[in-house]
Amino acid sequence: MTPTEQLRNDAIHIWREGVDAVTPARLFRDKVQLDGTRLVAEGSGPEPTVIDLASVRRLVVVGAGKAAAAMAIALRQMVLIPLATTLPALEIEGWINAPEDAFSLEDATALGSIHLHAARPPGINSPTEAAMLGTQRILELVGNCDQRDCVICLLSGGGSALLVAPAPGVTLVDKQAVARQVAAAGGNIEQLNAVRRPLSRVKGGGLARACRAGRLLTLILSDVLGDALDTIASGPTMVTPPTGKTAAITQENASHALSVLDELRLSSSPSLEGVVRVLQQQTQVPTHSTPCQHNPPMRVDHVILGNNADAVDAAGVKAVELGYRYVMQSSGRVEGDVLQVARSAADAIEQLASQDQIDCWISGGEPTVTLPPQGAGRGGRNQQLALAVLQEMQLRKPQAISSHDVVFLSGGTDGEDGPTDAAGAIVDANVIARTAELHLDPNDYLERADAYSFFEKVDGLLCTDPTGTNVCDIRVALCRAKQG
Repeated sequence: MTPTEQLRNDAIHIWREGVDAVTPARLFRDKVQLDGTRLVAEGSGPEPTVIDLASVRRLVVVGAGKAAAAMAIALRQMVLIPLATTLPALEIEGWINAPEDAFSLEDATALGSIHLHAARPPGINSPTEAAMLGTQRILELVGNCDQRDCVICLLSGGGSALLVAPAPGVTLVDKQAVARQVAAAGGNIEQLNAVRRPLSRVKGGGLARACRAGRLLTLILSDVLGDALDTIASGPTMVTPPTGKTAAITQENASHALSVLDELRLSSSPSLEGVVRVLQQQTQVPTHSTPCQHNPPMRVDHVILGNNADAVDAAGVKAVELGYRYVMQSSGRVEGDVLQVARSAADAIEQLASQDQIDCWISGGEPTVTLPPQGAGRGGRNQQLALAVLQEMQLRKPQAISSHDVVFLSGGTDGEDGPTDAAGAIVDANVIARTAELHLDPNDYLERADAYSFFEKVDGLLCTDPTGTNVCDIRVALCRAKQG
C-alpha cells in the first residue's frame, strides 16, 4: 500500500469510527437501560431521567427521522424485550416514520405492534403524502392516551421532513416548496425549521400539545449544532412555555418565519406565495391567552443521547489508535457558507504541514451551499466542501504541502450527501493527479454545484450505505512528510 493509499484508508477508518460511535445500537447500549421496572436514560444532563413503568397502563412509542427506525430497534433490544418479562401485562404500541431504506422487513416484523412506516423514498429528504399519513397516525396515537400512559418519542435528524401535518391553508406542495427554496438559497437548518414551524400542526411543540399521556419522554439523536431542542426535527415535543399562550407564540413564530424569508430573499418567490399569505394571516391572530389543555399537567423530558461532538471525540480516539496526533473541533453553531469553511480547512491543512507535532485534524459541523440560479448539478455540501478545499490548495500552492502526503475527507454521518449515492468526497494526491490528467477545472464544477460529477471522474467519492444515524458531518485531514 502506498503512503497515499494508507492515508486515505486511515482517514476513512477515523471517519467511520466517529459515525459508529453515534449509532443507536451503541448509544442505547451505553445510555438507555431497564433497571427492574424503571426506564433509565442518560444524556448530557447531570442526572439521568427515570420513569417507573410499573404504574403505566400503556407504553406508546412514536418517532421520526433518519435514525428513528434504528432507535426503535435499539429500544426494543435494551428495554422492550426485558420489559416483556418484567411487566408482561403492559400494553405496547407505536408508529415510527422513517425513510424506506432505513429498515428491513425483518426489522418491521420484530417490532410487532410498533409499526415502522416507510414515509419517504431513499435520498429524497422532502415531505410526502406517506409522511402525512404516518404523522396523522402518530397524532392519533398520542391523542388517545390518558394520564396512565407513557409516550416515548424517538427523534433524529431528518425528522422535520418525516413529520408532516400542514397547518390550515397550507398544502403539501407548499411544504415541499419551502424545503426546496430555502435549501437552494443557502438557508441553514435553523432558518429552514424556523419557516417550517408555523406551517405545521406537529412541529413547534404540536406533538406535545396533542399528547394526553401523563408522561412524555423524548430521546434524541441531535443533528443540530448546539443541540437546540426547538430546532431538532423542528421541536415537535418542545413546548415553550409549558403552559404558554399559543396564540402569542403563533404570532411570534410567523413573524420570525417571514423575517427569515426576507433574509433569504424568498418573500416574493411565486412558489411561496401561499406560504407568505398564511404567515401574514398568522401574525394577525388575536393575542388572547390559550393555555395548553393538559390537566393535570403532563411531564415532558428530553434526553440527548448523542450529537456531533460525540462523533468527533470518537474519531479522535481512533486517530490515536492509528498512531496520529490530532487536534479537533466540533462547531457549536451554524458554520455558514461552504467556501468559508473550505478556507478554514485549507488553513488547518497548511498548519499541519508546517510543523511536526500534529498530523491529524478532525472537525465537525454543517456548512450551507447556495445553489446557482440557473440550476444545480449533482452533489451535496460535503462534496462541495471537498472540491472547494481542492481548489484552495491549488490556488495557494503552499511550499510545505509539496513535501507532504495529504488527504482531506468530508462526509455526512447519515451516509447521504444531497440527492446522491455518496456520503461525501475525498481529496488526496491521486485525486489531484487525476484532476490534472483530465484537465478538469474545479471552479467550473463548484460554480455549477456539480461536485459529484467531478469526484466521479477522479475516483474521489466516499460511498457508504445509509448508516442509521445522523449527527451532521465529520471532516478529517491527515498530513505526513514524504519519505526520501
